Amino acid sequence: MDAYAPRPEHKFSFGLWTVGWRGADPFGLPTREPLEATEAVERLAELGAWGISFHDDDLIPFGASASERSSRVDAFRKALDACGLVVPMATTNLFTHPVFKDGAFTANDRDVRRYALRKTLRNIDLAASLGASTYVLWGGREGAESPAAKDVGCALDRYAEALNLLCSYVRDQGYPIRFALEPKPNEPRGDILLPTIGHALGFISQLEEPSRVGLNPEVGHEQMAGLSMVHGVAQALWQDKLFHIDLNGQNGPRYDQDLRFGNGDVKTAFFLVDLLERAGYSGPRHFDFKPARTEDYSGVWAAAAGCMRNYLIFAERARAFRADPEVQEALLASRVDGLAVPTVGPDETLASLADDAFDVEEAAVRGMHYERLDQLALDHLFGVR
Repeated sequence: MDAYAPRPEHKFSFGLWTVGWRGADPFGLPTREPLEATEAVERLAELGAWGISFHDDDLIPFGASASERSSRVDAFRKALDACGLVVPMATTNLFTHPVFKDGAFTANDRDVRRYALRKTLRNIDLAASLGASTYVLWGGREGAESPAAKDVGCALDRYAEALNLLCSYVRDQGYPIRFALEPKPNEPRGDILLPTIGHALGFISQLEEPSRVGLNPEVGHEQMAGLSMVHGVAQALWQDKLFHIDLNGQNGPRYDQDLRFGNGDVKTAFFLVDLLERAGYSGPRHFDFKPARTEDYSGVWAAAAGCMRNYLIFAERARAFRADPEVQEALLASRVDGLAVPTVGPDETLASLADDAFDVEEAAVRGMHYERLDQLALDHLFGVR
C-alpha cells in the first residue's frame, strides 16, 4: 500500500480554476484547451481527491442563459454524486469582467457595488444547494494604484457593509455557511485592501457578526508580502479564524507564482504542514495552484497528484521529527516548553516580580541552542534521519 496515497479523510480539495487553468499569462496565450467541469471532477476523484471548489464563472460561463446554467449545474451535480466528491467551498469571480476594473464591493461606482452583491448572492444560493460550508471572498480588485483614487476609509466602510449584508443573508436563509477572507498584498491591483492576515483579522473585529467571518490564507500571498505563512496561520488558529487554507508554492516576495504545493519554499511547507497537523486543523487542505503552462493535461494531473503526495510526505516527516528522542531533547535544551508557562502565575501578583533573584549577566550569555534544533528539522525534512 502506498503510504502517500490520498484518502478521503485527508480532505484534499482543488479549485476548478486550478486544474482548469489554461496557461494564459500577461505575455502569452493559453497553451491548453478548456477543461469541462465534469471531467475535472472525474479525474480528481481518480487521483484520490475529496473535494472540488469553484467560482461561479468557472462552472457557468458569464452571461449564460437560464437553460445553460441549469444544464451545467445538473451535469456537475451528477458528476459529484457519481464520483463521490464534495463541494466544501465556493466563491464568486469579482475580478475578471471589465465591470470590476475598479473593484466590486469597494468600487467607487455604486451601481457596480450593487451588481457585485447580486452576483455573490446568486452564487451563495448555488453553493448552499451543493453543500458548501465555506464561502471565500478574495478582493483582488478591491484596491488602487493611486492614493488619490480611493478613499480607503470609505472603501472599508463599504467592504464591511457588504460583509454584514452577506452574513445577514446566509443567517436569514438558514445556510450553514461561514465566510473566509483571502488576503493578498498586490496583483492585480497595485495595492489591495486587506493585504495580509493581520489586516484581515483587524477588519473582521469591526463587523457585526465577526464569528461568521474568518480567513482563507494562501501560502504565496503571505510570502509575496515578505511575511511568515507559518506565523500568520498560527495566529489565525490562535484566534479560531482559520476557516479554510490555500496551499501552493512560492519563491519569495515576487509575483504570485501559484506553484504546486512542495515547489518553492520547502522549509515553510514542511513547518506549515507540521503546524496544521499538530493543531488538529479539520478543514479542507485546499490546493490553489496553477499547473505550469509548459504542460499538457497529463502534466496537469501529475501536478495535482504531486500536491497531495507532497503534503503527505511533509506530514510523515513532521511526525518523525516530533517523535525523534534527540529532537525532544533538543526542544528541552532550547526551553521551547518554557513558553507555555505563564510569566506571572495564577497565585502571583505583579508585586512578586520584585522577589526574583535574577542574574542579568548570566541570562545574557545563556545559549538557546536553536541552530542544533533547526538542523535536526532539516535532517528530517531531507530524509537523512
